[in-house]
Amino acid sequence: MLSLGKLLELTLADREPTQKTQMTVSGTCLRWLGPGALEVRPAADLDSGLDLLLSAGIHGNETAPMELLDELIHAIARDQLKPCARVLFLFGNPEAIRRGERYLEQDINRLFNGRHERSIGFEALRACELERLAAGFFNKEGRRRLHYDLHTAIRGSRIEQFALYPWHENRKHSRDELVTLREAGMQAVLLQRKRGITFSAYTYETLGAEAFTLELGKARPFGQNASVNLSRLDACLRGLIEGRKPGSEGESLEGLALFTVSREVIKHSDGFSLNLPADVENFSELPEGYVLAEDQGARFVIEEQGARIIFPNPKVQNGLRAGLVIVPCADAPSL
Repeated sequence: MLSLGKLLELTLADREPTQKTQMTVSGTCLRWLGPGALEVRPAADLDSGLDLLLSAGIHGNETAPMELLDELIHAIARDQLKPCARVLFLFGNPEAIRRGERYLEQDINRLFNGRHERSIGFEALRACELERLAAGFFNKEGRRRLHYDLHTAIRGSRIEQFALYPWHENRKHSRDELVTLREAGMQAVLLQRKRGITFSAYTYETLGAEAFTLELGKARPFGQNASVNLSRLDACLRGLIEGRKPGSEGESLEGLALFTVSREVIKHSDGFSLNLPADVENFSELPEGYVLAEDQGARFVIEEQGARIIFPNPKVQNGLRAGLVIVPCADAPSL
């Protein structure tokens, strides 16, 4: 196996490879771009016109996605997986990955689309570097751009594998991409309705890629992900890399639940309280009239039918969201 196939090992050891560029026997080129960053280019006669960005480790303790990407990189470096797409592999927060921590100072995934410019510290610098790498990768005109940012959650979920689809006022969510997500094992998709500050929001809104945050189960340490079944996602990614796209335009979305954000729960002060159990699962239902949160004398009362909570976290910094109230997507049939 080519030594550049050991990107995760290099990242964990904080080592720079001696050789920055290597070629497989079949003509695939691997190029090290910096810590946690590897570009893969197919042989010229195999290029399908797809630029595929695969990122994981934006949060350093989310190991199952990193292990999945590690297996794909190994297969490419061994010439067992012969790319027909340009692929950029990114391990997002190397120092947090080495420490097994979600982040060191602040959540990188809240620092994109200009937010890092208003902040300081390691994560702000890394968010800027990730934007630079993504922009440099998605700089070729006339090619299809696709980004999957792979995560695992800090809590359990009643729907274990789901995707978040960013929003832009001049773009429509793609039915064809939703079909692919279903084929990849996603059980639900949250359709965003406002601009975001995550990595996938940046590549979608600023770089014009089809981009998704994929939540793939609960975060566990390296080597403890046997219960996380990513076989369908693995097959989907291998197909995309090899030039085989799962699904086809017009296929049914049956079995894929679609939600939209009704409201964000914003934490404004240290007196904020979230009236949910500490171990509440994502997609837990919330009855109408329920007082979900209280802050500075104001109460957040559930008014929506079919409301559910995702990403509840009362420990976020003031000014950030402490949860999302979501509802079934009423306009799903029109997608």
